[in-house]
Parts: sequence; C-alpha cells; structure tokens
Amino acid sequence: MSLLAVGTLAYDDVYTPYGEVKMIEAGSCTYIAMAATHFVEPVQLVSVIGGDFNDDFLADLERRGADLEGVEVIPDGKSFYWAGRYHDDMMGRDTLDTQLNVLADFAPKLPASYRKTDYIMLGNLTPAVQSSVLDQLEGQPKLIALDTMNFWMDHALEDLKAVLRRIDVLIVNDEEARQLSGELSLLKAAAKIVEMGPKILIIKKGEHGALLFSEDNLFSAPALLLPTVVDPTGAGDTFAGGLMGYLAATDDLSFENLKRAVIYGSAMASFVVEDFGTRRMQTLDREQIDHRVQRFADLMHVAL
Repeated sequence: MSLLAVGTLAYDDVYTPYGEVKMIEAGSCTYIAMAATHFVEPVQLVSVIGGDFNDDFLADLERRGADLEGVEVIPDGKSFYWAGRYHDDMMGRDTLDTQLNVLADFAPKLPASYRKTDYIMLGNLTPAVQSSVLDQLEGQPKLIALDTMNFWMDHALEDLKAVLRRIDVLIVNDEEARQLSGELSLLKAAAKIVEMGPKILIIKKGEHGALLFSEDNLFSAPALLLPTVVDPTGAGDTFAGGLMGYLAATDDLSFENLKRAVIYGSAMASFVVEDFGTRRMQTLDREQIDHRVQRFADLMHVAL
C-alpha cells in the first residue's frame, strides 16, 4: 500500500518560551511524510516549492520513503513561509507573517502513478484545491481523509461542504468542530458533521486527547502528559501522518484498527512537539514509537 499526501512544503520561523528557530523546514506535507514513512512507503507528496527549498532536506525525505514526483518546483520562486510566536501556556499563538509565495498559484497535478492510490490525505489547503485533487483520481480509493480549519469555514464554507461530501474521514480540532456544526456539545457536533458526508470524524483536543466517531461507535483516546512541549507546530499534521500511515500499512478499516491508528497518530504527535520543527522526528525509530504506543496503552488499561 501507499499513501498520497497533498499539502505544503514550507519554511517557518517559530518563537516559543523554549527558544526560537528561523527558516526551519516545515509544512503539512513535511510533517505528514515524516510520520507516515515510519509505517508505509512510498508516501507520495503533492506540493509546490520555490528554488530556495533545501535540496538536502528533500533528499532526506526521499531516503525515508517519500516520493517527490508530485512536488512542483518553481526555480525563480520562493517557498511558502510562516512565522508565529506561541504564548507562554503554549496553547495560543500569534501569526507574525505569512507569505504564500509559490503557493498562491498552486494547482496540484497528480502524476499518473499517483492517481490510483488507495489512501489519500488532503492536508489543509483551500477546499477548491482539495476538490481538484479528487477530480484527478482514477477509481475509488479505500480511504480519503481531509484536514481543514476555521479560515475556510469563514471564507469558503460552500466549497468546504462540497468536498466534505466526497471524503471518508474529517480531522478537525474541537473549536473547528463546534464552528462547522454550530453545536457546543461535541457529541451533537459529531452527529451533524457526519450528516455532511464523512463517515469517520476525528476531533483533536490537544493536551486532552482525541475523539473518534464512526457510525454508532465512539472512542476517546487519552493524551500523554509530557514534561516539556518545545514547539507544537505541526502536531496536527504529524497526528494525521501517523494515523493514515498506520491505516495504509495495516489496510484494515475496522473500528478496532481505527482506534489503534488514533493511538499511533497521537504517539507520533507526542514526539514532534519535543523539539522544533521535525528535529525530533529525524532521530526517531520504530522501537521508540512502539514504546510510546505502549505508554498510551497503559494509560487506557484498567481492571474492573
């Protein structure tokens, strides 16, 4: 099995109470790939970069199992850039600068070898761009997941509703779930969102874990308390990469396996926040992942 991921390859400047980094490699495709390639290869990336993007970093992604045929390079352009400062509690952040650069005119073009991929992860982009990717697929994938955000609910709601009717899994945080549904109760919010199209809904709750809704089934995954959170940037995309990478590797869409996938996604997210950017992910191995997953399992175990 393989996984197709559509999103951004970018540069970030990040400021947190634990320090700062400038022009560090980031973006949704970066984080998804760094997580998913621990489980499945290849991870087919669809994105756009300028001629300024780090060739050594791209080579490292390939070495780990990323397929970059779908990454468009604009030689005289600049890559997407974001700068942000996190609050002392690490819960909120302020965007200091956003430069779309080559992303402003991004029109994804799927290579022929990508069009029959069974597992699809649509990273946070405009709903119209996400739909354009689905238009290029051949056949019916086994699972299509999508990430979105409040901005598109405010500025492209009808386009978002249209693409929601075409996917299987929606991944949002609790604030986004409430806004999309108009409900304060997450249980009621989930019921309304599922009526919009996705059969499976995952609601991320940050340091409070994640909720999985599928048909009449509900699973509440715990969060792992960490002594230090250095940089939360990319945690959601890393979660998605771990989740979808595990599902593609196991090729099992039963509810029990979806639960396991949420735990693997949560474990991967718990690693990425331990350092800036993808630094922690670059030294990660499967033994460490399995040990962390066991810690999640221990949190959930109770004898009654």
